[in-house]
Amino acid sequence: MAGKNPPHEHGLAEEAAPHYHGHRERLRERFREAGAEALSDYELLELLLFRALPRRDVKPLAKLLLTTFGSFAETISASEARLSQVKGLGDSGVTELKIVQAAASRLLRGAVKKRPVLSSWSSVLDYCRTAQAFADREQFRVLFLDKRNQLIADEVQQTGTVDHTPVYPREVVKRALELSATAVILVHNHPSGDPTPSHADIQMTQQIVAVAGPLGIAVHDHIIVGKDGHVSLKGLKLF
Repeated sequence: MAGKNPPHEHGLAEEAAPHYHGHRERLRERFREAGAEALSDYELLELLLFRALPRRDVKPLAKLLLTTFGSFAETISASEARLSQVKGLGDSGVTELKIVQAAASRLLRGAVKKRPVLSSWSSVLDYCRTAQAFADREQFRVLFLDKRNQLIADEVQQTGTVDHTPVYPREVVKRALELSATAVILVHNHPSGDPTPSHADIQMTQQIVAVAGPLGIAVHDHIIVGKDGHVSLKGLKLF
């Protein structure tokens, strides 16, 4: 009949938006009103993925990421290569997650830089864990400090395999002298998750102390971080 839309045209006009659109807005509203603590790990991952994947229901992907990597922290800290293997994530999703990791690391590094390191030890530990506790290869990092124990530089000296990083004590000390550092904090991670120091870790630390000491460079600590916590070799009286 003239003047009326055919049934199929009427149906198109009334077609609802994808079901996940309402879910996205409800999740954002809950985040705004109740904060991040009111959201589970997969819901927080959903929020991150909304921008990268605007035309998909990302809840199944967020849950798959947690199943694959174990936690929110392990997901955003996973290597780009491993993230790229997750079906459906894509380059934009990987980039979004790595931006969040970089932002978290930079925030904590800022907290470490603001005041003498030894008076803000919890911030140092938080930064070290965020920077490398969940990395899938060992990294040996050195925090170089000035005479006021403030951070001059934070450098990854070596990256190794899943269970070994070659460390050259003279190179560590040489770099400290180049930066006019008077103290260092050594940091490395155990991808296995267990931060218990190995015999090689202890021996390497003692070698650096032996080379650095006569040159007026103090080794304040060697911290080993992993998914299961951290260990201070100084605290264990291992050097």
